[in-house]
Amino acid sequence: MSIMDKLGLARKKKTHITLFSDKKSDAGTPQWKQITIKALISVLFLSVIVVLYPRTPVQEFTYRVGEPWRQNDLVAPFTFSLLKGDDEIEAEIREIREITPPIFHLDNEAGARITSALDSLFTRMEPVLDRYAEWQINKAAGSTDADRDSLRYMQQRSVANLPLNNEGWRILLENYTLLRRDQQRRGSTDRRFIGDEIRLRLDRFINDVLRQGIINVGKDRFSSDELLVRDLRERTQRSLSINSVREVPEVTDLAMLQLPRQLPDQAVPTALQLLEAVIRPNIIFNESETEAQISQAIENISPTKGAVTSGQVIIRKGDLITAEKQNILYSLERARVSRASSYELWQYYVGDTLLILAVFIVFLFYLYLYRRPIFDNNSMFLLVFLAIGIVIGASLFAARIDTIPAYVVPLALAPIILTIIFDSRVGLMSTTVIALATALIHGNNFEFLLATITACSIGVFSVRDIRKRSQFFLTTPALVFIGYVFVLLGFTLTRTGGWDLLAVNIMHVFLNAFMVSLLTYPVIFLFEKLFKVTTDVTLYELNDNNHPILKALMMRAPGSFQHSLQVSNLSEAAAAAIGANSLLCRVGALFHDIGKMEKPHYFVENQSGGMNEHDKLKPRMSAMVIKNHVATGVKMAEEEGLPQVITDFIKTHHGTSVIRYFHGKAKELAEDDAEIREEDFRYDGPLPESKETGILLLADCIEAASRAMTDPTYQKLENLVTRMVDERMNEGQLNNCPLTFQDLRIIKDAFLKILVGMYHGRIKYPGQDQKDNAPRKPDAGDLAMPGGATKDSARAPIEPD
Repeated sequence: MSIMDKLGLARKKKTHITLFSDKKSDAGTPQWKQITIKALISVLFLSVIVVLYPRTPVQEFTYRVGEPWRQNDLVAPFTFSLLKGDDEIEAEIREIREITPPIFHLDNEAGARITSALDSLFTRMEPVLDRYAEWQINKAAGSTDADRDSLRYMQQRSVANLPLNNEGWRILLENYTLLRRDQQRRGSTDRRFIGDEIRLRLDRFINDVLRQGIINVGKDRFSSDELLVRDLRERTQRSLSINSVREVPEVTDLAMLQLPRQLPDQAVPTALQLLEAVIRPNIIFNESETEAQISQAIENISPTKGAVTSGQVIIRKGDLITAEKQNILYSLERARVSRASSYELWQYYVGDTLLILAVFIVFLFYLYLYRRPIFDNNSMFLLVFLAIGIVIGASLFAARIDTIPAYVVPLALAPIILTIIFDSRVGLMSTTVIALATALIHGNNFEFLLATITACSIGVFSVRDIRKRSQFFLTTPALVFIGYVFVLLGFTLTRTGGWDLLAVNIMHVFLNAFMVSLLTYPVIFLFEKLFKVTTDVTLYELNDNNHPILKALMMRAPGSFQHSLQVSNLSEAAAAAIGANSLLCRVGALFHDIGKMEKPHYFVENQSGGMNEHDKLKPRMSAMVIKNHVATGVKMAEEEGLPQVITDFIKTHHGTSVIRYFHGKAKELAEDDAEIREEDFRYDGPLPESKETGILLLADCIEAASRAMTDPTYQKLENLVTRMVDERMNEGQLNNCPLTFQDLRIIKDAFLKILVGMYHGRIKYPGQDQKDNAPRKPDAGDLAMPGGATKDSARAPIEPD
């Protein structure tokens, strides 16, 4: 295989494409209805473009930063404001967010809630202390109530559920018990309970930190050095330094510094545990008010930063276009748009719409004149414009959203898909339509136009002949990428500088090619399901002898399988010779006889000697068995989900021909007054309706008849091919398919060439051997019976397959 074959760019013969399975799908639809449907599709297509089309005039001047100004000196026609760039606006927005102080609300009830929580802790603590002291005193006195007091203590501590660890409890319990014992001995005590001291210090500490302020969010969330605190009750507002307030963790850290100076060392951990249980923020962040204030400030940002007065020279011919000059030119364009009247804007808009309409009409004429099957079938008509509309719609969306670069949109997707489904000419015409339409959308951009045409055309050429799935994921996307880069590099070399822009655009077209790789196969699969079309992608998957149906045929009816292989070779060669779809012919031939799996031994190619099953049947019953393999094959194909175009081969591969052998045998066995109806021995049809199914009908009967020949020679094979083709044509079996006399002549030559190759080892060419002139028994090549049965083949009850 050459490198061009691997890239999918090798020469390919003109191919007749079978577009869809049901050629007359719109035949029963009234003409007015067909026209209405096409009009609706067209109007919908144009409406999407018109609605999404950017409603601004086309850029008056084409220029790039880093290039010289190629026009005449440009003078300001009127005074206009200079617009700030996006970067400047973003910088101002960032600054506003940094300097706007966050808004907080003062919670005036926070102190009361904390005090109440602390009171609750000490209230629940007192019964626990009393129970413990009683237990310890009774235990020391040897009282029998000590065990009972122990249980009461444990129960009371459990009910209290205070946020203290064992060490914290130990400090309080031991100190309280010591005071109780001292009080019992002396009647009073000068000592103070450590818990009361903790409570006193915590009250003072909490009041101090609440007065300074405790916030409920982290300081690192804000860039501002200040915050606004609003007291809704007092209706006041004050500004505080963010360093003067504390977060909750900072309150704990402060307590760890101050409490050791006010409490005994062993009491500090207990105090900290109680503090952490009750401390709460009293300054609450109000995010909605803060964002509202920021939004208001952003809305007040001025979009301008100065002005250019009327008559001022903006740029002279030959001056280098800098970013500053570009901003002035852009400001002038926007000023012209804002000064334009509604009539002028609509004038621009209608003009752009007419240009798009012109491109669309040319494509419609192309379909009507050169691809009439697509134009006449509303389903295919919709498929074409849906594929084109999707990529143009994506380009329109990108044009309306400045953040999406034009080169990122995978425009090559539609031409590639249309080439695979139809042919390369439809793909190329769609390339032209898409390139012209999107170039208009992006400001009459000639560089974009040429790059799109080049990349999409190369993509179309690469999928004319699908050979392997890797073309979708590697070869075709790579060629599309190369096509874009080739044009972009050429334009970069024709101007000064621009290498940074080239690097950016190359990154964009790489993403473009990646999306082509990612989307092509799934979109083809989706279109096949939605529109009931069969592409070469599916046919290549079916062209596999390991397909479950073909493997079953090979195991259960090996003779029929070998026959199908030979017929596929004949059909493929003939289709390629006349420009029909050779792959479709080959796949259809592989599956055309799958119905023989049900009763394989009733067909001569599967009989290995011995008793013939037909000897036990009457001729009419034998004919029914033979005919039934068509209906059985259709049923199997539908159950296995084979495409309709493949099922068509199974239905039509015998047309409405007569099973002559059993018809003749019935006549021989019939009594004189018995009526033998030819219709009882005729296949049900239908007749072939495409070149491909017509080729299969001929290849099927010729291959079967050639196998019945005992001594094939070149002359006998030539006579056989000629007679079999002529008989099928004279019987009217080819009346519904578009095969011409020229096609039939080429098909005969292709069949003969393949048959000579098949029987090469025993072919005798004219004049090769004088034995050809010796008397011999006539066979299939000498005398072909009507319907394909020959004198040799009549020895067995079998018709040509």
